[in-house]
Amino acid sequence: MRRTLVLNASFEPLSAVSLHRAVVLVMQQKAVVEQADPSRLLRSAGVAVPVPRVVRLCRYVKVPYKQRAPWSRRGVLVRDGFRCGYCGRRASTVDHIVPRSHGGEDSWLNTVAACGEDNHRKADRTPAQAGMSLLVKPFEPTPGDALLLGLESRDGAALPEWLRRPAVA
Repeated sequence: MRRTLVLNASFEPLSAVSLHRAVVLVMQQKAVVEQADPSRLLRSAGVAVPVPRVVRLCRYVKVPYKQRAPWSRRGVLVRDGFRCGYCGRRASTVDHIVPRSHGGEDSWLNTVAACGEDNHRKADRTPAQAGMSLLVKPFEPTPGDALLLGLESRDGAALPEWLRRPAVA
C-alpha cells in the first residue's frame, strides 16, 4: 500500500501514513501538500487532486523524544543500501561483526548487510579473524533517518531532493 510521509510544521519527519489518511489530513486543512505525484490523480465527483507523497502539518505537534530507532534486519539492509559491507555486491543477509556466539548483540553498530557468500565465508569469526575488512562503518540512524531510509527503499526516488539522505559510503 502507498505510504505518505508526514512532516511536522518544523519540517521534521514524523511518520508515514496511508494515502487515505494523508488525503483526510489535507481535506480537513490540518496539513498541506509539500510534494505530490502529478501522474496519479485522486478523483471524486467534483474534484481531482494529485496523490500526495509528502504532507506537512499546519500546526506543530510536540512528540515525545525518541532516543533510538528500533533495530531490525530489514533496517540494517535498508541503512546499507542492500550492499554488502565486505565486497559491495547485492546483500540479502545481515552479518554480526562480533558473532552472537562470542557475545555480539543485535545492534546497529554490530551488524552490517552482507551477501550470502561473504556471510558464509566469515562464518563464526570476527572480520579480523576471517581476514576480511569492512568497506563501510556501521552507524545508528536517528528515528527520523530510519523513517526516511525506509520510505526511500520502498518508493525509490519518491522523496523530494531536500529530504533525501546522503548516500551511505
